[in-house]
Amino acid sequence: MLTFLKNKLEYIKNFLMRNISGPNAKWWLFGISFSESSFFPVPPDFYLMPVVARNKDKWLFFAFITTLASILGGLFGYFIGAVLFETVGKWLVSVYHLEKELETVGVFFNQNAFISIFTAAFTPIPYKVFTIAAGLFKLNIFIFILASILGRGMRFFIVAYIMKLFGEKISNIVFKYFNISTIFFALLVILFIAYKLIF
Repeated sequence: MLTFLKNKLEYIKNFLMRNISGPNAKWWLFGISFSESSFFPVPPDFYLMPVVARNKDKWLFFAFITTLASILGGLFGYFIGAVLFETVGKWLVSVYHLEKELETVGVFFNQNAFISIFTAAFTPIPYKVFTIAAGLFKLNIFIFILASILGRGMRFFIVAYIMKLFGEKISNIVFKYFNISTIFFALLVILFIAYKLIF
């Protein structure tokens, strides 16, 4: 079963990579970014990077599209958690085996909802779990939107800017270490915010 899912994901990834380089790249990027925030498993970075590498002068435009679509998708995930959890939400959690993660997210929200959403939005942590959980636990919608804008915006604009500077040749290297670098940067931001709150 696991091999079947991996093969399907690889097929979807290759299919999208073929289409994202065409004239409808922005629409593919929008759709991928929207869906990843609520149910699609592959991060938008995989598609944002080659698009910007081929259109360096439009890096701000594509970063904006990715960010906007991702936030809108996050709001859709919030809606799933708030209104459709018993049907769609539970099914998605079951498909991705995220039951334990959902419980953990609830604990994170009680500690600091803003930091939790920001971290999930910026790092490779599955953002969709947090968007659905935010709706399920009735997280303040304004905190959710603000943290999502900051986290998703910083992430995608950084990725797009790196691709503007270094292009397609370095994309594989950048993405290989993307998880580590984003987690490290997110920790620095969290520590800075915590320092400001305390002192």
